[in-house]
Amino acid sequence: MYKLNSGFRWSSSAPANTKVMALNLMPEEQDSDIQQLEQQRLNHVKHINYQGAITNNQNTGKLQSEKLLENLLSNLLKYGVLIASTVVLIGGILYLINHGSEPAHYHTFRGTSPEYCSLIGIIEAISSGSRRAIIQLGLLILISVPILRVIISFFTFLFWRQFSYVIITFLVLVTITYSLLSTY
Repeated sequence: MYKLNSGFRWSSSAPANTKVMALNLMPEEQDSDIQQLEQQRLNHVKHINYQGAITNNQNTGKLQSEKLLENLLSNLLKYGVLIASTVVLIGGILYLINHGSEPAHYHTFRGTSPEYCSLIGIIEAISSGSRRAIIQLGLLILISVPILRVIISFFTFLFWRQFSYVIITFLVLVTITYSLLSTY
């Protein structure tokens, strides 16, 4: 039995000389399926290496070349987006410094100048001091990063002779090329 003390604590009113008995129950017999699973686990585990990772006789990890490709593509995407974002940010800041106080004319629509529609035009506009061209260059970098990833994947799968992946990346590359060239 428990009583509530004035300090909001519960205390036991049972006598202190109460015996506590522990009862150990032994399992009858382990299920044969569990025994088989334990035996299979023990058979697969050869040893634990110095880093604490379990090494077994099945090859579940990735090959070194797959890890290299994965790191290359992830770094390409990561740094490509960072570079593109930095270029757009710098171009946007420079554009706002020069044109930030000008009023916006929303009643008329002005499309992109033809000089900003090609790589040569963007480079010429940057060399002449155009801030919008810097923004366009950042956007061009941002668009080219995934395309470059598909190109690297295509040649890597071609080198590895995984022709099903070669066909898939080739179709993606053809689709991207068609969509980019069909606008001109």
